[in-house]
Amino acid sequence: MIGNRAYPLNTKPTQKGAVLYWMDRDMRINHNWALIHAQEIATAQNQPLIIAYNLVSNFLNGSARQWIFKIKALQEIEEACGKKNIPFYCIHDTTGENSPQLLIEFIRTHKIGTVVTDFSPLRIQRNWKKNVAEAIECPLIEVDAHNIVPARIVSEKQEYGAYTIRSKLYKLLPNYLDSFPDIKTQSTTHTPPAIDWSALLSHADIPKDTTEVTWAQPGSRHAESILEDFIRTRLARYATERNDPLAEAQSDLSPYLHYGMIGAQHIALSIMEATETPIEKLIDKHKNKASVEENATLSLSDNAGAFLEELIVRKELADNFCLYNDNYDTTLGFPAWAQKSHAVHRKDAREYIYAREEFEKGLTHDPLWNACQQEMVTTGKMHGYMRMYWAKKILEWTATPEDALATAIYLNDKYELDGRDPNGYAGIAWSIGGVHDRAWFTRPIFGQIRYMARSGCDKKFDTNAYIKKYLAPSLF
Repeated sequence: MIGNRAYPLNTKPTQKGAVLYWMDRDMRINHNWALIHAQEIATAQNQPLIIAYNLVSNFLNGSARQWIFKIKALQEIEEACGKKNIPFYCIHDTTGENSPQLLIEFIRTHKIGTVVTDFSPLRIQRNWKKNVAEAIECPLIEVDAHNIVPARIVSEKQEYGAYTIRSKLYKLLPNYLDSFPDIKTQSTTHTPPAIDWSALLSHADIPKDTTEVTWAQPGSRHAESILEDFIRTRLARYATERNDPLAEAQSDLSPYLHYGMIGAQHIALSIMEATETPIEKLIDKHKNKASVEENATLSLSDNAGAFLEELIVRKELADNFCLYNDNYDTTLGFPAWAQKSHAVHRKDAREYIYAREEFEKGLTHDPLWNACQQEMVTTGKMHGYMRMYWAKKILEWTATPEDALATAIYLNDKYELDGRDPNGYAGIAWSIGGVHDRAWFTRPIFGQIRYMARSGCDKKFDTNAYIKKYLAPSLF
């Protein structure tokens, strides 16, 4: 059950009053440990449960693409809350990102007795919770509903890489892969004011220079259908084809995981059940150093192991990085060897240097890179393998590592539906700054940072077909 998923953010005494679930990172009703814990407290105290989402304009410079996706998902949550007789509020904060002052006022006005919220390792959300915890007079309890093993439990420090966090995760997994209790329908308490969703969808302060995505529909219902389709049609070839951008073997669950419209634990349990992969077999597989890609034949459980490595180890490693490294989005967050290497090669001659606007419009000399950028701009996603190539070439074609990091984060967070996420920050830091990697052979500009070349991509998949898919003939 909840156990040590719960983490107190202050020591304030419980007050008499409703229990509030401050929904933030995990936008779902089902399979949500934070909401489950909030309802448990409400039941024990014989108090009503209410849910509030603190909606902040221009969160980390997001665009209309992410805003629309989020607003439509919140409409589904309101509907689901109505069926459970749980009042749902959407608190729209247009004042900025520094303090959720309207939420603090909401807690005081509604005489909330206990607040439960979910977990995020990002600096801005940790600061929000610190501010709220200090300002209110009741307890604020954080529950990690995003990770299978809570990030604060799996490690108390920044891990060097997947190889150091993997054993810790798999040692703890059996204690956390339990089933979810249902959210109960509560007695009717009150009806919150109607939410003007149309006004929120057309909110004037949100940049309108990105298009709404069509391949992913927002909300938990659509996330469930995509999970089912992945298990049925693509999981059996995941291990061997996941690095081919043309194979369409990836799960497409990333934006739903980012917004918490589906939970990692629910996905893992579904995958393990569908492939008859017990936790003991999964643990044994990761004790074996042989990679699944090296096997001559792959079973469904091998594919499950490859997918769960990404879902559990890599995703939770990203949360660990952002939780314990406050500089996850600057070059100061790079390991010492990488910072030293960048310093040595800072003045190396660059054959090409592009401005941010040229990157954004896909106007480099490399049609493969331009195709990557166009995939992201037009669809709101980029294949994971291509994200690495994309980010490393930004390092190669900018004047400094600082410029490269800022450009990559700007583009990723503006256009990717799953932008502004620990996975994004960790992936860019790996590509540009060697985070979770080791030092490689020295070469110009990159120093000891791992290099990627177009020729490597050519060996893995049909790069010309990829280019033709995303670029008009006049652009290559």
